[in-house]
Amino acid sequence: MDEVKEIDNNPSAETIWDNKAEQELQAEREAKELEALEAAAQREEEERQKAEQTASSIKEALKERAKEEDSTSPNLSLKKIIGGDFLTAELVRSQLWLIVIIVFFIIIYIANRYSCQQDLIEIDKLQTVLKDAKYRALTSSSQLTEKCRESKVLEMLANNKDSVLHIASQPPFIVELPDE
Repeated sequence: MDEVKEIDNNPSAETIWDNKAEQELQAEREAKELEALEAAAQREEEERQKAEQTASSIKEALKERAKEEDSTSPNLSLKKIIGGDFLTAELVRSQLWLIVIIVFFIIIYIANRYSCQQDLIEIDKLQTVLKDAKYRALTSSSQLTEKCRESKVLEMLANNKDSVLHIASQPPFIVELPDE
């Protein structure tokens, strides 16, 4: 008993017991925390698996729906055309580059036609201007011909008193020169 009293009175023995108790409490806390972390990890794993299952089921549903939509149905309705549902068909998707090339050539065709129409409009304007110029030239030519006639020239000379020019009273004669 004396030894027990001696151990009880010994302050270092008390600290050893306290340290052991603290270590046991610390170990219990760590074990509980570890269990909580494992439980949280397990819940996260379950949630991830549920999300994967949901995603795979959504993918499968979308694939089935796409297959249903892609099936070439003989009834092509106005509603499908206006709604654009026919554009999701496999036929349209596989021929996308052909459609793009056709649209490109249509744009070129429209641009070329517009350019030709503009050229035709300009040609019509130029032909109208040419006709006007021809008519003016014809009018000027006829006016000049009318003013150059002998009767008009004589009339102008008669009206113009200061002119020394007059009509010859004798007919013109030929002067012959001897050859030397």
